[in-house]
Amino acid sequence: MGNLEEKTIGSKEIFSGRIITVKLDEVELPNGKTSTREIVKHPGAVAVLAVTDEQKIVLVEQYRKPMERILVEIPAGKLEKGEDPAICARRELEEETGYVCEEMEHLISFYTSPGFADELVHLYIARGLSVKEDAAGLDEDEFVNLMEVTLDEALSLIKEKRIYDAKTAYAVQYVQLQEALLK
Repeated sequence: MGNLEEKTIGSKEIFSGRIITVKLDEVELPNGKTSTREIVKHPGAVAVLAVTDEQKIVLVEQYRKPMERILVEIPAGKLEKGEDPAICARRELEEETGYVCEEMEHLISFYTSPGFADELVHLYIARGLSVKEDAAGLDEDEFVNLMEVTLDEALSLIKEKRIYDAKTAYAVQYVQLQEALLK
């Protein structure tokens, strides 16, 4: 196997927003030629597979503007700069669902779209759920419906393309492969 690395020759920021930055990198390819790469820089995120005492998965249904449709997803959110992912996971669970948990365990981390973005999602499982009376509440621009479904119902939502995002499908299928997580 030869060298596969691309050496950055130059980099230019072409957009800086509230959530992402986009940059254009000029790179030297392993064969010595040059090319450009459009790269989305993202601070990372967390996603929470929250499981009730009745072994139901907590989901949120929300409108997603980029797809112009409603999707069903596990609770998730963006990391703040320097924030511990476990703390962020607890905050997002409470903000999106009103639940707090006794146990929050890291399952796995994964890149969402490594061909053009550096977003790393940290997936957690939350157990020992209870409703917090004075929950933090949703962000002012966020509106969701709460759902609690069995694993089979979640798998059906994937088939129906209501669960249609990678992090949620990944989490549900991870549980399917590791059904002991729901025990």
